Amino acid sequence: MFSQGIDIIQMIGSAGIVVKLVLALLLFFSVFSWAIILIKYRQIHRAYRESSRFTDYFWKSGDLSDAYTKCRQFQYSPIARVFRTGYLELRKVVQRRGRKGGETLNGRLSGNETIERALRRSVNTELTRLTQMVPFLATAGNATPFIGLFGTVWGIMSSFHGIGLRGSASLAVVAPGISEALVATAAGLATAIPAVIAFNYFTQKIRVIDTELQSFSADFLNIIERDILDDGGPQ
Repeated sequence: MFSQGIDIIQMIGSAGIVVKLVLALLLFFSVFSWAIILIKYRQIHRAYRESSRFTDYFWKSGDLSDAYTKCRQFQYSPIARVFRTGYLELRKVVQRRGRKGGETLNGRLSGNETIERALRRSVNTELTRLTQMVPFLATAGNATPFIGLFGTVWGIMSSFHGIGLRGSASLAVVAPGISEALVATAAGLATAIPAVIAFNYFTQKIRVIDTELQSFSADFLNIIERDILDDGGPQ
């Protein structure tokens, strides 16, 4: 196995300048893709874990003020941040209603819409945070096989050009150049496969978090409309 690794290094070293540039570009895509994979896996794993813990605490507590105090401990939870935004907006609405000495039906509906918009903006912000850098994995998965193929085609063209100059098409002449060129295709696939797998995995996980955020926002709005704004303030 060690000797095979040395042969690959030798093939890369003897490859043409264009193939080397292609391999350098593929190396950049690979390193950057793996960095994104590690960062996003850690981020999404924390988001799942802490959101689950906060949601359990929220429904067991039944006290919005206590949940608001507790949510600061879940700094990696998208649901906790959405709740915090909604709770702060709720307090503003209640304070405005208190200063006005009561509220009409239109004012109450306006307060609900304000909180709903705040929750929607917060959900969108959380989804944007979770999806940052993930599209690069799709780009890497789609582009790197073709980049590697370009390096292969160029290497084969160079090999046939060399054959024409030497006037010989024996296997000993053709094989080294072709094998050097095929390294670019292998490198492209080695870069693309993990990127595509990771992109699909993260997309599915983010979709689940999106569903949970939408469900929590709807439940929180129901609590506000049923138990809070009609009774006079946060419990």
